[in-house]
Amino acid sequence: MLQVKNNPINATGTISWWLTVIIILLGLGSIVAAVGWYKLFRDEPQPAWVISTPEMRFKYGSIGSEYEAGLPYWIYMVLPQMFPEYLPGNGGYASLGLPWEEGQALPVGFTKKTIGFPRVGNNCGMCHTTPYRTSESSPPVYVIAGAGHTVDIEGMFTFLIKSAKDPRFNADNILDHIAMIHPLSFVDKLLYRFAIIPITKKRLSEREAQFAWMFREDFPDWGRGRDDPMNLTKYFMLNLSMDDSYGPADIPSIWNLKKYDQKELSLNWDGATHDAHSVIIDSALGILGAEPHDTDDFLQEVKWLEDYLRNLPPPKWPFALNQQLAQQGERIFKQECARCHASELTGTPLPISEIGTSQARLKTWNKQNAIDANQVVNQLGIERAGLVEESLPGYVAQFLDGIWLRAPYLHNGSVPTLRDLLRPPAQRAVTFYRGYDVYDQENIGFISQGKHARRVGTLLDTRVRGNSNQGHEFGTQLSDKDKEMLMEYMKTL
Repeated sequence: MLQVKNNPINATGTISWWLTVIIILLGLGSIVAAVGWYKLFRDEPQPAWVISTPEMRFKYGSIGSEYEAGLPYWIYMVLPQMFPEYLPGNGGYASLGLPWEEGQALPVGFTKKTIGFPRVGNNCGMCHTTPYRTSESSPPVYVIAGAGHTVDIEGMFTFLIKSAKDPRFNADNILDHIAMIHPLSFVDKLLYRFAIIPITKKRLSEREAQFAWMFREDFPDWGRGRDDPMNLTKYFMLNLSMDDSYGPADIPSIWNLKKYDQKELSLNWDGATHDAHSVIIDSALGILGAEPHDTDDFLQEVKWLEDYLRNLPPPKWPFALNQQLAQQGERIFKQECARCHASELTGTPLPISEIGTSQARLKTWNKQNAIDANQVVNQLGIERAGLVEESLPGYVAQFLDGIWLRAPYLHNGSVPTLRDLLRPPAQRAVTFYRGYDVYDQENIGFISQGKHARRVGTLLDTRVRGNSNQGHEFGTQLSDKDKEMLMEYMKTL
């Protein structure tokens, strides 16, 4: 029988063909992987202007929040046009009271960083920048590391959740809106359609459970310049089930942190934290919303923030000052205020029975919460003194540096001006508007009544849950003349 042998030339050709195909496929795979890495994961430094000065770095420098908590820049840009009904007013993000410098693409406290594609994150500047104006027609002055009395944090959270839940949050609509302001390449359109937009919608929707207590009808809105800090920690860091506690708190100033170096002091309104280092870490982790992408980079940024804020002085009173009246007021301050605000008690918690203010904030946190939160941070490999693992008796006697720019007053921001704080509780404003930035030189605070305050601000009703303006009756018995002298002195602090 005739037998045909394999042709070695044909076999070699077949092997060569398959090798060619494999090499081509590997090459194509490498190209796809490289393009994917470049379009989705490459990490570019922020432009030089962002870190050109400490002030710019504080306002626009990244702390790493763009990795897990960041929004794709172009989605961020079109959401206000797509869902204006979920914002408190006209003007897009500006309606949320965000401090926004002329010429900047993003508000203060919003960071832009390219990680594959441009993303928007946040830093401390969003909540800790104080705008004020001397009149309705004057431009705003922005004081960094102050109390962000205009920003509507809850409004920002709920806007994003409501937008993500809306059926119009889909690839077709979002890409159409992006095309109106920015041309995307063919590849970018594919990535946005099949990856970036669906993932963004999924991640925002997953946050709804953590934000659930913000939508409770029996809880009043925080309003401008406030948050519910310990519940944020419980639901974001600890993932606890929602309880019935509600403790709105005024955003504090964070300048001049070296004042806490004097002795062992407790921070936060209720003394929940041991030191400034821990406060910065925990606050930054809250902004990140997840484990740091790079722990060393994160801690380096924390160190920079701590060093900068330790030595940042409080702002000086920028208006005319009656020096003689202020000198007379110093004597009254020493008689009426120094025991708590310029003594060994300063920076330490005082019993709630002595202060007499709302207990709602205290009831949002307990010893076990602190233990659990410390364990979570320790598991990240981050060392800090941490949260105080004991029951908290009351609220901290505050340092009064820069007190003129820290209105509204009390831990829950329920008293609009220093003049109101020196009135008996029954004579304090029952309702007023928070978030208007025109300064009230006469009463030391911000204008909180009238059509302009009503148009811009959010109503605070002291009769509803968490908003009580009772307590802190120190100095309320003084004569009108003595109050004027005391207030003049407090402008100098």
